[in-house]
Amino acid sequence: MSRSTISLYQLSKLYPNEVSARAYMESRRPASYLQGIDRMSDGLAALNTVMDTVLEYRPRGAKGKSPSPQPIKRKPRLLDLFCCAGGAGVGYSRAGFEVVGVDINPQPNYPLQFIQGDVLKLDPKFIALFDAIHASPPRLIDPIRALLVQSGRPYVIENVEGAPLRDPVVLCGTMFPGLRVLRHRLFEANFPIETPKHGKHPKVHTFDKRKSHFGKTNDMRDFVQVTGGGNCTIAAAKDAMGIDWMTKNELNESIPPAYTQLIGKQLLSHLAWS
Repeated sequence: MSRSTISLYQLSKLYPNEVSARAYMESRRPASYLQGIDRMSDGLAALNTVMDTVLEYRPRGAKGKSPSPQPIKRKPRLLDLFCCAGGAGVGYSRAGFEVVGVDINPQPNYPLQFIQGDVLKLDPKFIALFDAIHASPPRLIDPIRALLVQSGRPYVIENVEGAPLRDPVVLCGTMFPGLRVLRHRLFEANFPIETPKHGKHPKVHTFDKRKSHFGKTNDMRDFVQVTGGGNCTIAAAKDAMGIDWMTKNELNESIPPAYTQLIGKQLLSHLAWS
C-alpha cells in the first residue's frame, strides 16, 4: 500500500472503464487549467471538476444517451469517509477494495489514496463512482446517514458505544485471533453483518500497582487497553491492534483493521449477489 496524490493519470488507472479525461479536457480547456489540475493542487474542488468531465463525456458522433457501461474486471471501490489515519480503510483494502479516504483534516499517515475535504460537501457524482461507503463520523450521524442512504450504495457507519446507530453489531478484539485489545465499536449497515463469538474479557496489562494482577502480565503478550491513559508502550499498542504506521494519539482513536477486513469480506459477498 502506498499513499499518493490523485492525478489525472491515476484516475485513468483507478477508473479504467472511463474514457480519457485528459483527451477530452484538452479539447475544451486552456493549458493553464490543465497544469493546475494535474496535481490536484486545489484539492477536492479540482477533483470534482475532473469527475464532472469524466461522467459527462460522450464519444464523438454519439447521439442521445451515452452507451451503457460494459462490465470490467477490477477491484470494487470503497469511499472511506472521516478516514483519520486509516484503521478502517486498511481493513477494507486487505479485504480486496480499492480505497480512497476523505477527511477534513490533513492525514499525513493515511497509507492509501487520500483527499482532504468536507464530507458534507462531496459531489454526489463523485460519490457515485464508488461501489460502497464507510463512514466514521465524530458527530452529525443523522446527516451522514441521510447522505449514505441517498447514494444508494451499500454502507457502513462505525462509532463508539452509546452512539445513536440503528441496529448496530458490536465488534471487540476478543473476537479476532491475533488481536490483544479490548475495543468495542458499533457498526450500522444496510446489509447483514455476521459477527464472531464475543469472548470473555481478560485482565489487561497494567502499570497500576494497586491492581491485583500488577506484575503478572506482559504488554507484548497479554491484552492491553489502548487509550490516552498509557497502560502500555506504543510498541505494545501497535502490536496489539495490528497497526504499525500510526502515532499513539492516532492509535487511541483508531479501530483495528481486522474489524473492517471482516466486514469488507462480507460486503464483497453482498456486492456479488446484489
